[in-house]
Amino acid sequence: MDDSIARDLWTVLEPLHAVTYFEPECLEANKEAGLKGFWMGYFGSRAAPMGAVPAGVVEATFFGFHPSRVRRAVPDAWRFASPERILGIRGAAAARALRRIVPGIERTAAETAPALHRAVAEADAAGRPLFGANRDLDVPDDPVEALWQAATALREHRGDGHVAVLTSEGLDGLTSNVLAAAVGAVTSDQMLISRGWSREQWDEAADALAARGLVEGGTATGAGRSLKARIEERTDALAAPPYRAVDDPKALYDLLVPAAEAVADAGEMPYPNPIGLPRVGRA
Repeated sequence: MDDSIARDLWTVLEPLHAVTYFEPECLEANKEAGLKGFWMGYFGSRAAPMGAVPAGVVEATFFGFHPSRVRRAVPDAWRFASPERILGIRGAAAARALRRIVPGIERTAAETAPALHRAVAEADAAGRPLFGANRDLDVPDDPVEALWQAATALREHRGDGHVAVLTSEGLDGLTSNVLAAAVGAVTSDQMLISRGWSREQWDEAADALAARGLVEGGTATGAGRSLKARIEERTDALAAPPYRAVDDPKALYDLLVPAAEAVADAGEMPYPNPIGLPRVGRA
């Protein structure tokens, strides 16, 4: 199996997971649970599998966000809604969104669930706190909710590995965002708004990357593009092992493509987006 299949599968699993951030069913569920505003909903719902962790844990595991953005939401989130309460509603809300958006999602869930849950079960959680926390949740009885939970666990597995690669290359949360924008994977305006950094901090980080010969005038140099390509290749390599437990990863990808396209076509998640996710087939 070529490691690049891990990237292909990310492009179809990430949209299924990402309904939890963008779709009205999920935003309303966070509000009904007691979480105040978008960012408390985001940090609280995504961190809930780890329990009522302090802000430092969220800052470390989520990566890329200004610490103050995290600390405005955590630990206050746990005063409004316990992790157990959040876990009781987040998957069900995502399943409602997927049923509304994706024709035939029940069939897709039935066809892909065995392979996805095998991949989750076989994946190594060492050094992957967000993945490990999601893997240990009970598999929901509802098939669409179970599909969403598997997609979530596998995207967090990839994300944990990606953070490890970024830090090994001497990048912190801010400089990794600046490099991503410099190669065109995201826009600087999106990242400043969504990740909470100031323009001054962004420019200082760009200067630091320029001193390393990676960025010039807001655009990645050849060395910067090579570094970003190496980061993505290493991320793929670290994300690939779970899919070796799947008999036919390419067939699994093909089964998930229509669902991912339907989510993209629904229009709530922008392209380009702060996740850096390309549309299916454009990775």
